[in-house]
Amino acid sequence: MIASYIHPADQIVMFMQRIYDKGLTTTSGGNLSIRDAQGNIWITPAGIDKGTLTRRDIICVTPTGDVIGPHRPSSELPFHAGVYRRRPDLRAVLHAHPPALVSFSILRRLPSLDLMPTVRKLCPEMKMAAYAVPGSEALGENISTCFAEGCDCVLLENHGVCVGAPDLFTAFQRFETLNHTAQLELLASRLGNVKTLAPEDYRRSNTQTHLTMEEFQPADRTAEELAARRDMITLIRRSYRQGLFAATHGTYSVRLADGSFLITPFGRDRAYLEPEDLVLVRGAQREAGKIPSRAVALHGAVYEAHPETRAVLQAHPVHAMAFAVTDAVFDPRTIPESYILLREIRRIPYGQLYENPRVLAEVLAPACPAILAENDCVAVTGDSLLQAFDRLEVLESTAESILDAVTLGNIVHISPAEAANLKVAFHLED
Repeated sequence: MIASYIHPADQIVMFMQRIYDKGLTTTSGGNLSIRDAQGNIWITPAGIDKGTLTRRDIICVTPTGDVIGPHRPSSELPFHAGVYRRRPDLRAVLHAHPPALVSFSILRRLPSLDLMPTVRKLCPEMKMAAYAVPGSEALGENISTCFAEGCDCVLLENHGVCVGAPDLFTAFQRFETLNHTAQLELLASRLGNVKTLAPEDYRRSNTQTHLTMEEFQPADRTAEELAARRDMITLIRRSYRQGLFAATHGTYSVRLADGSFLITPFGRDRAYLEPEDLVLVRGAQREAGKIPSRAVALHGAVYEAHPETRAVLQAHPVHAMAFAVTDAVFDPRTIPESYILLREIRRIPYGQLYENPRVLAEVLAPACPAILAENDCVAVTGDSLLQAFDRLEVLESTAESILDAVTLGNIVHISPAEAANLKVAFHLED
């Protein structure tokens, strides 16, 4: 989906609905704007339900100050205009009040951008803007000054967050990434010491194993491949709705009977993927014109080592990732379902997935179908896509239960003897 082909009003409606549906703003809170090539500022209206906006509700403010539309423009128009004046390279501004980032704003403290390497790739820096009355010239000056210093992500004291970008698609990706890392830090803090990445860790994450891929034109799609594409997109969209995926992060793959496998593309918004966007990998080949996820080598190694594995999923669900950014032990012996599906969850030290793709294959096996990669991701496998997805859901649900329980008291786990009985009853491999 290319921003330049979608009318600014339609983009604003699309992303405001997405923000509202994810619970990252309220009926009256938040505002979005786009500055078009003619200098017009398209912006959300004042006092209109953010959950029911239509393209007719979006207001256009011309460079001469004329207001076109049936409503008043957002009261925050001054700071949007101020950002555009100070940063002519920006074409979109997003402001909202997601609870996790508001938590940091009322602490007047910035969230860490160093819990996962993907965060600083989208949001290399964040600044704090001093408090001022909403809609005031003072607030506009405070925010635009931060942007004038080259920062694209600004937390507002006792208010919310403001993000700028060359287009609204990128602004939303930055916003969602910031909210995710804020949620992750808040949850991980319940478990103990939160581990952040050091500069040398980023150098390791940039040293990736690349496959030499020859382009080829695939033969006619088989019924098996078409069904796999359909099923993958169904569960990818569900994963995004449930918060298991973010806009550009999360990787699913499914192996086909001939040994090839389908995998999600790199950098594409997961909410808008279509079946034809998935990449077919056959040996060291890929479909012409498509860029696969960097996880191709990781997933390929798992399939090579474990012929019974039919699906591999990597994701960053926030509750499970709280264990990946701390030293807390993730013990799934909470309820029978959790232990039956997850078994013993092992950890992979940060950086090993980048240095040796076979590490994932050595750890992920039928007796260990779920792992935590420190400060990176979680990964699960299954003998079908649905089983792997079920494991990912249970992994996140179990982590959420544990995080809630630790605020109330000491957890009583299923005992080793009871776990052994579950292994026998459900024919679980050792």
